[in-house]
Formats: sequence, C-alpha cells, structure tokens
Amino acid sequence: MNFFTWLFGAPKKDQRKKVFISFAIEDIQYRDYLVEQARKAHSPFDLIDMSVKKPWLEREWKWRCRNKINRCDAFIVLLGNNTKYSSGVKWEVKCAREARLPIRLMYIKKKGYVAIPDHLKGIKTMNWSWENLSNFLN
Repeated sequence: MNFFTWLFGAPKKDQRKKVFISFAIEDIQYRDYLVEQARKAHSPFDLIDMSVKKPWLEREWKWRCRNKINRCDAFIVLLGNNTKYSSGVKWEVKCAREARLPIRLMYIKKKGYVAIPDHLKGIKTMNWSWENLSNFLN
C-alpha cells in the first residue's frame, strides 16, 4: 500500500480535486514534475495545465484560462525567482481571487526562499512536499 492510498484511500475519479498551477515559463520543469506526479493513479488531485501549446491571441488565452480556473477546486502558484516578472501569473492569480479559490504559493526549491512579489503578498506559502500539498487540498 502506498502513502497516498493509506492516507486518502483509493481516490475515485469523480471525487478528485482539480488544481490549477500557475508558474513563470522559466520554471516549466517544476510544473512538468508536479503534473507527472499528479497523473499517477494514487494522486488525489488533477492538475489543469494551461501552458500555451500553440500561439493564441491574448484575448483567447485569457478567456480559456479563466474558464479553466473557474472549474478548479484550488489554485497553486509555483514560486521561484522568475514569478515576480510573470504577467501571466499575475493575471491568473487575479482570476483565482475573483473565483474565490483557495490559493497557496509553493516554493519550487526546498532551500533558497525568494521574495514574495507585492501582488502575491497575503497569500499563504508552503514548502514543496506531497504532505503540504495534501494538507492544502484537504
């Protein structure tokens, strides 16, 4: 029996939480890792990936992104050195706040905290760990 099954029981697909991940494009490898882990059968949540796979007009991207955020149960910002420069993160957080989603900032590295950008101040932070992520989602 693995840790997630022991902790949560076997998740049913229709009971899984949908989590939107916001990140600076320079931190895509951290998003990829989190998405890969969430795809495993024992994961109690689904992650909504809004990375741009083809060029979209800004208006279309914002419309699609907002619709996906509105269908989620929670919102996570991967917090790294590049987060403060990402206009996409800033806009996605605005949408998540409007949707009244629970939001957490998750440091992408275990060591080396980064300064929290002004537009993200007041949002709780957590270190990257499956336990912290599970606690947030439950």
